[in-house]
Amino acid sequence: MKEFDYVIIGGGCSGLSLAYELEIHKKLENKTLAIIEPRNEYERDKTWSFWKVVNHNFDDCVKKSWNNFSIKTSGSSKEIKCDNFPYQSIDSGLFYKKINKTLKKNKNISFHKKIKDINTDNSFIFNSVPSFKIDQNNLWQHFHGVEIQTTDNFFDDTVINLMDFDCEQRNNVHFFYVLPFKKNQAMIETTWLSKEDKSLKDYDSQIKNYINRLGLKDYKINFKEEGAIPLFHPINEKEKNKINIGTAGGMTRLSTGYTFLNIQEHSKYLRMHIENIQSAKRYKIGKKYQILDKVFLRVLEKYPEKMPNTFFNMFSDSSETVIKFLSNKSNILEDISIIFKMPKFTFIKSLFA
Repeated sequence: MKEFDYVIIGGGCSGLSLAYELEIHKKLENKTLAIIEPRNEYERDKTWSFWKVVNHNFDDCVKKSWNNFSIKTSGSSKEIKCDNFPYQSIDSGLFYKKINKTLKKNKNISFHKKIKDINTDNSFIFNSVPSFKIDQNNLWQHFHGVEIQTTDNFFDDTVINLMDFDCEQRNNVHFFYVLPFKKNQAMIETTWLSKEDKSLKDYDSQIKNYINRLGLKDYKINFKEEGAIPLFHPINEKEKNKINIGTAGGMTRLSTGYTFLNIQEHSKYLRMHIENIQSAKRYKIGKKYQILDKVFLRVLEKYPEKMPNTFFNMFSDSSETVIKFLSNKSNILEDISIIFKMPKFTFIKSLFA
């Protein structure tokens, strides 16, 4: 069986991002790379969205950017500007097409269905497939979305509805999320922050009821997506000749589920250290965010009824401060500013729980 210098297990967002980063910086001219990916073809299957707080390689894959977003609870709503950090949405279909077109030009890169098809004895492995310890108490962000097209213009395509908590909560945290790509086209998602619970997965009726509440009748569904993001770290033990990437490597921000930009920064770090990858230090999201996220998730688990107003009040601060905090780019003063917007007694109690 053929040997390779590098092996990437999983040709999804993190695996392809790393391969692309290495290729465009000419790190694979004299090195071989195998990407292990079982799918037969790449099609649009996901939407990755985030505030653009750092540059990335995929501006040409952005379906739309917004400079305004809104937050809504059962009693209040507000619209917020984010001119300096636009909210972007990446079309996974465009992402896959761009990367695969580039990778195909290099004969040193090849795709394989199974890892047993190659010899990895002397390879350095980048693994993007997470391993989880089964625990019914783990929290997940699980969602189901539909992209709809309306007969008439209906949406304000300059504002995303980031969180609409004006919906049934069922003793968990639930909100709807609306990305208006055009005046007659939008992604509408139902999102839950909860433990594993099948009773919360009547997604189709949730979406249908929400669309009815919006007053929409004439529309068609162009695309559906569904997923679950772990709000806990997977098993990520240090192994010789192996680095975990993506969610498997701890690149998901636990309090938000945001992963895409963390993957891009991790990919750049690995590319910069690829010549001495054996001795490279493990790349991590800042320790302070790990601590704050743990406290935040304890509150979410124990006091889910407080979370709509907690999120709403958080955005009463400067939008830039909140965005930087949620995107791992805040300084200590900005962290303190955000913390003061939280229900203090509840968070202090959870800090020492």
